[in-house]
Amino acid sequence: MFNKFTTADKLLFVAAILSLVFSEILYFQGEKADSTFVGLWVPSILAFGIYLKLINNSKHD
Repeated sequence: MFNKFTTADKLLFVAAILSLVFSEILYFQGEKADSTFVGLWVPSILAFGIYLKLINNSKHD
């Protein structure tokens, strides 16, 4: 299953997970505004990954 993922896919997924974890750490330390800011990175990182996939697929068509 993981053979379908490129190195860029894996790095973006790890970046999104780390952003989520870092956001939760900030939240539980009482930095609620900062945790919300960092938490908003997660969908942005994943959307960027989807964009890269679309661009890559359009080059092969």
